[in-house]
Amino acid sequence: MKKNMITFIIVLVLLFAALAFIVNYQNKQKTEGNPYGKSNLHPDTIEQLDDPLYQNQILPDELKTSLENGEDVTVYFYASDCIHCQNTTPLIVPMTDELGIDLVKLNLREFEEPWSTYGIKSTPTVVHFEDGKEVARINGARPVIEFDNFFNEHVLDSNSKS
Repeated sequence: MKKNMITFIIVLVLLFAALAFIVNYQNKQKTEGNPYGKSNLHPDTIEQLDDPLYQNQILPDELKTSLENGEDVTVYFYASDCIHCQNTTPLIVPMTDELGIDLVKLNLREFEEPWSTYGIKSTPTVVHFEDGKEVARINGARPVIEFDNFFNEHVLDSNSKS
């Protein structure tokens, strides 16, 4: 009886080890060549890698360089595991596509420093920068009309002035 129990435990441990290896291998395959430049990603980020709504990522260093160069940038700060972001993204990404706005996305689940660098208090947050300086922001889950007004008033109006 004791031998059977030991055998059972060994088989169980080997099964868990094999399962862990397979999951790790699959995640490594999925994350190869990802836009974050990292080998270890949050599981929710991995799920979004092929989702068209979460393309056009910008890395913190790229954003910093763009702002230092005085560029106009509209950034969607979100967290891949944020339920409010998961509900907002399908609303605003098609909207910005239709409006012709280049909305870059920065995943705060993968990069912590932008929280303090850009004073992000909650996700989702959209910040519009002109000439490298913040000129407008909208944060939190909002009705779609509020995002539409934000993009029309702050982003499109600034593009027409240029």
